[in-house]
Amino acid sequence: MSSAARPDPVTRPAALGLLGLQHVLVMYAGAVAVPLIVGRALKLPPEQVALLVSADLFAGGLATLVQSWGLPGIGIRMPVMMGVTFAAVTPMVAMGLSPEVGLTGIYGAVIAAGLFAILAAPLIGRLLPLFPPVVTGTIILVIGISLMRVGVNWAAGGVGNPHYGAPLHLAIAAFVLCVILAVTRFCTGFVGSASVLIGIVAGMLVAAPFGLVDLGHVVTAPWFDVVRPFAFGLPTFDPVSIVTMCVVMIVVMVESTGMFLALSEICAEPLDEARLVRGLRADGLGTMIGGVFNTFPYTSFSQNIGLVGVTGVRTRLVAVVGGGIMLGLGLVPKLAALVEAVPQCVLGGAGLVMFGMVGATGTRILGGVDFAGNRNNLFIVAVSVGFGMIPLVAPNFFKEMPHALHPLLDSGILLCALSAVLLNLFFNGVGTAEAARHAAARQARAAEAH
Repeated sequence: MSSAARPDPVTRPAALGLLGLQHVLVMYAGAVAVPLIVGRALKLPPEQVALLVSADLFAGGLATLVQSWGLPGIGIRMPVMMGVTFAAVTPMVAMGLSPEVGLTGIYGAVIAAGLFAILAAPLIGRLLPLFPPVVTGTIILVIGISLMRVGVNWAAGGVGNPHYGAPLHLAIAAFVLCVILAVTRFCTGFVGSASVLIGIVAGMLVAAPFGLVDLGHVVTAPWFDVVRPFAFGLPTFDPVSIVTMCVVMIVVMVESTGMFLALSEICAEPLDEARLVRGLRADGLGTMIGGVFNTFPYTSFSQNIGLVGVTGVRTRLVAVVGGGIMLGLGLVPKLAALVEAVPQCVLGGAGLVMFGMVGATGTRILGGVDFAGNRNNLFIVAVSVGFGMIPLVAPNFFKEMPHALHPLLDSGILLCALSAVLLNLFFNGVGTAEAARHAAARQARAAEAH
């Protein structure tokens, strides 16, 4: 057989299966973190938290297939893996804790925000000048700092735990952290990329002899079940929550634009305006799918874009296979119950890394901002971070404000985003669209390390 007739090894089913599984394992810990955070913050019972995990994997698989395989007019058709965005966590928890909104209100806002993203996708190119690196870097920094509170509380055993702060919890969290750092330092390739997942598995093995791993729900959970739409009830639509989630989607689409630009360079595929719009529409449709199947807004995962560069495998079929694997995992409730059984102190050690890396990514983006030649950028960052910290350090700061505004005011991420956008307009005005696209690509390359 001639070399021209010989099949490309990457297209062989076995190779595609292994490469797709590698993409899933690299993103797995980050993908399931959001349903665990939201479910436990809302004090849902273990079986409902496990349902959130199953729904997250199932809907993430569907969203990945839409993005990588494509539908008419939707999907960028490049190796993109989709996962729930951390940017929506804090506002969603605030919505869920509001008696007037609740979990069904979150899903209503997610569905509406997904529809908004589909309709607004052609306009995002025009909005990019509103989100230069000084704005997006500040927002991502505040997202990481806000999430660190979750990781720290997990490391101590979880809020409400009668043994909160026990030395055993702290020791296990420290052990997980050390494993992650050791794997990152001494391992390369796939093993190094999956350091967080390896740390969580090691932490569970250490925590089990101390009675911290309860596998009761794993034993009773079925091996197979279908993820049903609207399992928590029909969605409700709260106007303030919808506006809040739409702002989150704008940030998500700006971040996705940078990821797509970086991926187009890695894959040596041109990214014209029409293809970019198709990719952003897939973000919106994936988010709508998330709202229907009891989960949250979706975006492209930067870890996987970095993995494309590391492996050099640029076919979209790898992401298609990865999406199929995620979809299949979402149909195995026993696996979701096992994820839910991970002790919070184990998640705490991993959370310090995952959430800290989000903040570090924001810092890297800000590292490319001109502070010496434009001192006004210092004021943008300083004031915006200050606004973002209000709900974190003073939860009752807006107690006397109208209750309907609390989903917005209780989100440091959205306060930071609004502050950064307005201050940047005040100090720097609006830049050009071309400059914004180049800045978004540079930002994405910085985020690949996270």
